[in-house]
Amino acid sequence: MPEDRERAPETGYYVYGVVPAPGGSPLPLHGVDEAEVEYVAHGDVAAAVSIIALDRPPGRRAELMAHNAVVDALANATTVLPVTFGSVMADRDSVVRDLLAPSHDRFVDLLANLSGCRQFNLRASYVQDQVLAEVVQGNPEIAELRRRTRELPEGTMHPDLVRLGELVSRALEDKRDDDARIIMETVRPFALDEARRKGGGLDHLLDLAVLVEDERIAEFEDGLEQLAEALHERVRLRLVGPVAPYEFAGAG
Repeated sequence: MPEDRERAPETGYYVYGVVPAPGGSPLPLHGVDEAEVEYVAHGDVAAAVSIIALDRPPGRRAELMAHNAVVDALANATTVLPVTFGSVMADRDSVVRDLLAPSHDRFVDLLANLSGCRQFNLRASYVQDQVLAEVVQGNPEIAELRRRTRELPEGTMHPDLVRLGELVSRALEDKRDDDARIIMETVRPFALDEARRKGGGLDHLLDLAVLVEDERIAEFEDGLEQLAEALHERVRLRLVGPVAPYEFAGAG
């Protein structure tokens, strides 16, 4: 019998995002498994891809970091529509046939709408002890219930504790609405678009993605710095970006 020959691993094309069709020298990048990023063009758009072995464990943290690094680098150099992490296609022809060609005009419009803009992620959180103190001071019933339940053993089920939890939760929701309104008054003059995201926990105030024009980024950041200084005793603001416009690239 002939000796078994070692078979080359099957490969596919890992897709990072869709960009305007590159002119001149495309941006040199390396992605998952340090593979060189290539650009598969169709008409006025192109997909940023790299070759990936298919017989490998998917979804590792290193892959996610490599994916994000490529997408963020593209976002800093051009306009990009990020593709969902872990998207793999069979070959270059399928990248064109199944991704670029069916949505070519839609991709062109989305890229045009995002051109000259950057996404920022803004997270606002409460200084928990300070805000809870405000809640107690601002509501006599909460203050009284807190006094009456302070000495109860941890884990005790008591009607006063249930009532206290309900009132605190309601008061925090009202406070979040008021404070979020104050933050949005600073953000909205600079925002072409915004996407509010859900959050949880007592310290949660606001989690927001904002689309800002390049020429207004400095004003936007200055405005938030002034707001952070004004609110620093009770609210923490954290701004991340610019990042790839995941929230504004269109569903799918």
